[in-house]
Amino acid sequence: MARGDGLLNHDILPFEKGPQDECGVFGVWAPGEDVAKLAYYGLYALQHRGQESAGIATSDGERINVYKDMGLVSQVFDENTLNAMTGHIAVGHCRYSTTGVNKWANAQPTLGPTTSGTVALAHNGNLTNSKMLARMVTDRHGNFPAGEIAQGNTTDTALVTSLLNDPASTSLEDTALELLPQIRGAFCFVFMNESTLYAARDPQGVRPLVLGRLERGWVVASEQAALATVGASVIREIEPGEFIAIDSHGIRSTRFAEAKPAGCVFEYVYLARPDATINGRSVYESRVEMGRQLARENHADADIVIPVPESGTPAAIGYAEESGIPFTHGFVKNAYVGRTFIQPSETLRNLGIKLKLNALESVIRGKRVVVVDDSIVRGNTQRAVVRMLREAGAAEVHIKISSPPVKWPCFYGIDFATRAELIANGAAVDQIATSIGADSLAYISEDGMIGATQQPRERLCTACFTGVYPIELPDSEDLGKDLLERAPARSGCEPGPDAELGAHLTPADQVPADQVPADHAQASA
Repeated sequence: MARGDGLLNHDILPFEKGPQDECGVFGVWAPGEDVAKLAYYGLYALQHRGQESAGIATSDGERINVYKDMGLVSQVFDENTLNAMTGHIAVGHCRYSTTGVNKWANAQPTLGPTTSGTVALAHNGNLTNSKMLARMVTDRHGNFPAGEIAQGNTTDTALVTSLLNDPASTSLEDTALELLPQIRGAFCFVFMNESTLYAARDPQGVRPLVLGRLERGWVVASEQAALATVGASVIREIEPGEFIAIDSHGIRSTRFAEAKPAGCVFEYVYLARPDATINGRSVYESRVEMGRQLARENHADADIVIPVPESGTPAAIGYAEESGIPFTHGFVKNAYVGRTFIQPSETLRNLGIKLKLNALESVIRGKRVVVVDDSIVRGNTQRAVVRMLREAGAAEVHIKISSPPVKWPCFYGIDFATRAELIANGAAVDQIATSIGADSLAYISEDGMIGATQQPRERLCTACFTGVYPIELPDSEDLGKDLLERAPARSGCEPGPDAELGAHLTPADQVPADQVPADHAQASA
């Protein structure tokens, strides 16, 4: 599913799946504040990171309540629901699935028992040793573990939630610090028990996670935009390999692993909001500089430069600045088209891109056009864009891409097409240009892209472009979105007899019916 908020370019073709980040996470510890609404607005700012489901957990010091459902943040929550979720701690999540299918039972935050209470956990990233973690769950809890795994949850997040319940430990914090060094892959965890907010970031820092300060509390979130939205000031990024805890005694930090930075370069190219800052570098400025470098490397004789809305815009601005070719908007986008649940007829499907995007014929006709986009996955979007420009009377169409060819899958939290579907794997650049109908096609160089981020090459993950993975991968049969949904012998974790209980909770498990629609909620005991 493409980005469902309708803001960015890879959703402009119905059913065209672009690169997807797994999730956005948000946590707040703030006595005296309306933490549920803070979490709601924080997730709203992170909606671009996942649109399949959303959830919030709150704690009043004695009880944790979780409310989650399928859909966008604005579709899942309303005023009555948020007013019913009282407390001083909240954890929020918006999901795009990269481990476990898109279903209600896999929505987050996950809820589970611990020896000292309850834990609610939200996760952004993707773990690479899920099979080992599943065996650990079986070793510790047997073939029929409690919690969300027994209710049909098939995510790596549920495995971690289960492993945070250690009968040999009396402290959730001690359990987490023992568990975290054993987890491999990309993870930003934000979780809580009844009294404390926790956050942890993997040793490579693949996904972003930032710490902010409220007048009466603290916030952690995937991106700075969420902090700004709720009025929190940015303190710093959570460091790779760092674990923090926030409670009535303040904030404390523990190093659980040596930092080996390998931040995802695709956050700078496309995933993060333009107003994000990652490792001291503005994402917007990085994208503008990618456009400038693209113009230096790949000049074109043209009359105008236009972006594919919206994520191509900063790079198009940079390309125009460097090349001296005027920047303009060549498309009008329908701001009210989000996810399309109603299946179009064949006739309407053939219209494709025009549902969400239309070319400005008065701007395009007779012009030699440079079109700037952030990436090419299958090529379908660019093919449709070129066709529209031709129909609008463009004399020439030159496609410029502000990232190198995507040739490899991501196992750290981005859901690309399969390697076989990636157009750059099956054709040379001139062949791709012919395939999409463009007069020319050019990509930025790998060095040019990395230089625009102002990050040392050795501190970035470029696996989707280079095939070099900074975190060791297991055998191919132990990877995949459906790993934990295969035969029990493979995952090491067999769902119990109540595998679908999560979608049909009994009244005893629910928040009071006059407060929250019961079939979408969970509560701690």
